[in-house]
Amino acid sequence: MYKVLLVDAAGQSKDTTIDLLAWRELGFSLDDHASTRTEAMLMFANLPYALVLINMNISQEEGIRLCEQIRETSRVPIILLGGGNDFQLARKAMCYQVSDYLPDPIAPDELQASLHRVERELEEFIGSEGKALTMSSINMLTAAAAPSSSNIIDKVKEFVEESLHQNITLKEISNIFHFNYSYLGQKFKSHENMTFNEYLLRQRMEKAKHLLEHTDMKIYEIANEVGYTEMDWFYKKFKSYTGVSANEFRKMISITA
Repeated sequence: MYKVLLVDAAGQSKDTTIDLLAWRELGFSLDDHASTRTEAMLMFANLPYALVLINMNISQEEGIRLCEQIRETSRVPIILLGGGNDFQLARKAMCYQVSDYLPDPIAPDELQASLHRVERELEEFIGSEGKALTMSSINMLTAAAAPSSSNIIDKVKEFVEESLHQNITLKEISNIFHFNYSYLGQKFKSHENMTFNEYLLRQRMEKAKHLLEHTDMKIYEIANEVGYTEMDWFYKKFKSYTGVSANEFRKMISITA
């Protein structure tokens, strides 16, 4: 059973969080509660918590400051709950490598997915090292295994590269990697300076250009190879991206070759 510290200044929202899931059935003990940042740090310093849940509805600034304090000594997983879908808040949270940020309304299935990911990280570390679940082992785990902003983005980009021929959506990818959809989108845009859809379009068009230049594949075959089943849509996107049609692009390449 993994011990969880819930930090929530409001008693009502604390009860709402507790009622969201059957915590013990999922392997998490949600018995400890702190109402203030000071109280949370005192409890955290003395007990081996495997996860910290921070409700952001009362004071987002206090929640971020608590993340900062925790990260001064530990890489224990942190999940932020509630608050608005605030891009600036998400950027601040990324600086402290929170495991997830679930804005209101919190979907139980998304929270459960986040817990499963944290659980896998803990179990993989403890199993490979043969360690008991102590404060030291939790800190060692998260220092080594907590995904950085660039790490999860690299995983998304690798997935895109391997799956361009499929119908890819960020929603599906977020489910695969057990990340909150909105949070992952904000994280991607912050890291790449473009939205996921803009990045996906660029990758598809650049691969289509490469295939037009270096292969004898028919254009409909190239369209399928980069994830388009409707030719009209592929033609429209390609011309918008390059300024010329796919046929014109191939002719231009053959002339200059």
